[in-house]
Amino acid sequence: MSNSNDRAPAAPAASTPAANPARKKGLTAVAAVVVVGALAYFGYEWLVGRNYESTDNAYVQANVAQITPLVGGTVRAIFADDTDYVKAGQRLVSLDPADARVALEQAEAQLAQTVREVRTLYANNATLSAQVQVREAELARAQSEMARLQADVQRRQPLLASGAVSKEELEHAQAQLSAARSAVAAAQSAVLAAREQRESNQALTEGVDVSQHPNVLRAAARVRETYLALQRTELLAPVDGWVARRSVQPGQRVAAGNPLMAVVGLQQVWVDANFKEGQLARLRMGQPVRLTADVYGKKQEYHGTVQGLGAGTGAAFALLPAQNATGNWIKVVQRVPVRIQLDAKEVAEHPLRVGLSMVAEVDVRQQDGQSLAQGSRAAPAAQTAIYDAQDKAADEAVTRIIATHLGQKKPQAAAKTGGKA
Repeated sequence: MSNSNDRAPAAPAASTPAANPARKKGLTAVAAVVVVGALAYFGYEWLVGRNYESTDNAYVQANVAQITPLVGGTVRAIFADDTDYVKAGQRLVSLDPADARVALEQAEAQLAQTVREVRTLYANNATLSAQVQVREAELARAQSEMARLQADVQRRQPLLASGAVSKEELEHAQAQLSAARSAVAAAQSAVLAAREQRESNQALTEGVDVSQHPNVLRAAARVRETYLALQRTELLAPVDGWVARRSVQPGQRVAAGNPLMAVVGLQQVWVDANFKEGQLARLRMGQPVRLTADVYGKKQEYHGTVQGLGAGTGAAFALLPAQNATGNWIKVVQRVPVRIQLDAKEVAEHPLRVGLSMVAEVDVRQQDGQSLAQGSRAAPAAQTAIYDAQDKAADEAVTRIIATHLGQKKPQAAAKTGGKA
C-alpha cells in the first residue's frame, strides 16, 4: 500500500478576474456621450439643419466688358493699364484717325455737292413750267394761223369755177394750210414733250423738300457713316470698372473685333452657386442667403437673395457635353447654377473679385417663391449710353452741312435726315 504522503499535490482552483469599476464607468460615459451626440446631431438636423442648403462650389461673377474696336487701325496711344479704375466714356485706346478723316472730308464734299444738285432739280420745276407755257402759246399761235389759212382756202374754192381765183393761187393757199397743220402738229408735240419733262422733274422732287430728297439722304448716310468711323478711332470705356487683361501695344495694327482689354464692373457682382441636383427641390427665388468668402474668412459675412435658378446643368451647356448613351455609364451627380444677388453696401465695404471662392448657405424655410422666373425683364439687364453722343454729333454734322448749302443761316429741325429725322 502506498503512503498518503506520496500523493501529488492538488492543482489550485482557477481564480476569477476581479471586476474593474473605473473601466466600466469610462465605457459607460463614452457610450453616453456618443448617444447624446448622435441625438443632438439628429435633433439639430431635424430642427435646424434641414432648413438650410449649403455648397462651397460657389464663385463670384461680374459683368466683364470686352473692349474691341469697331474699326481697324494702328494703335496710337493707350490711356489705361491693368488694375486702373476708369469711368464710363473715358478714353482707353486711340487709333490713327488719318484715313477716317480723309474719308469724312470726301463724304462731306459729296453731301454738299448733292444738296446743290438737288436744289437745281427744284429750281428746274419753275423753268420747265415756263417752257410748257411757251410751248402752249406757240401751239395757240399755230392753231390760229391754221384756222386763218383754212378760211382762205374755203373762200377761194368756190371762186375757182368762175375764174376769179386762179388754180395756182388756190394750190398755194392749200400748201400754206398743209404747212400750218404740220406746224400745229409740231407745236402739239413740243407741248407734250415739255409737259412730260416737267412731270419727270417733278417726280424727282414732289412730296419732299431738299433735305429729305433720297439723293441727299444717301449722301448724308455716307457722312454719318464716315463720321462715326472717325469717332470710333477713340475707344471709350462702356461702363465704370477696373481694367484687366490688357494685351494691346502701341503701334500694333488691330482689326475690328479683336479684344484689346477688358473692363470689369465690380460694383455689381453676384455669386453663381452650383448646388447638387438633390438640393434643388426646396430652393426658391427670393430666399435669403448667407455667404462667406475665402479671401476674408468666416468673420466677414455677406447677405443676399436667390435671384434665379439655371435652366440646365453645367454639363448640358459644356463645350463638350457628356454622351451618356455611349459605352459604360457611371452616374455622376449633376449641379445646377443658382444666381445669388449680393447686398451692394456690403460689397462696397468689402470688395470682391471675379472668380473668388465663396460658401453659400440658403435658408429654404421660405417656400412661397418660384423655382423658375416667370415673365420677361422690363428693363435692360445692362446698358451703356456712351455711343448716344456719337450718333447725335453725326446728325448735327449732317444738319450743318445741309443748312449751309441750302443757304440757311441756322440749321432747321426739318433738315435732319436719315434714321434720326
